[in-house]
Amino acid sequence: MMEKALDLEILSLEGLKTFSYLEELILDNNLLGNDLLLPRLPHLHTLTLNKNQITELESLLDHLAEVVPSLQYLSLLGNIACPNELVCKEKDEDDYQRYRYFVLHKLTNLKFLDTRKVTRREREEALIRGAFMKVVKPKDAKASSAAASASPESHYTPLPSGSRDLTNHREITMPFKHYVRKPYLSRLQILTHIK
Repeated sequence: MMEKALDLEILSLEGLKTFSYLEELILDNNLLGNDLLLPRLPHLHTLTLNKNQITELESLLDHLAEVVPSLQYLSLLGNIACPNELVCKEKDEDDYQRYRYFVLHKLTNLKFLDTRKVTRREREEALIRGAFMKVVKPKDAKASSAAASASPESHYTPLPSGSRDLTNHREITMPFKHYVRKPYLSRLQILTHIK
């Protein structure tokens, strides 16, 4: 009689507290997200978190730097936080390389990141530019549209305040039409006369 293997997806790592001498931890294909909290594992040198639900990179890296100081191999493939063109078609090799510089800036002891060995050149670039390679996510479209409707006065517009009123548009366009009829005026002169 064959035993059926259960597919259990891990949500929490709370039970790892008792394994303080753990050296390798493979947590691929689970439901671990941004609330991931590892206990202090000073001997852990290999951690794979492939195909989880991690979207926030910086907080994860700060946490790992604190609790796993001996980490040398890290893999985050298949998470939104890892901009891999195989997972997300909008990402390219440049996005992935910026991600690598940022990770190497935060975790300076890494020898391997995802499936690639860390090169000397990458390590040097991470020291120089890694802090500036953080990927900033745009605000939620719903939140930004709600803010726009809440305070319409706060948005920048290059037009004078009188042009915001739709009933007042002829006062602004009439002088411009007058100067457009004079072909000898340059664009700069037209703009000067309008002001």
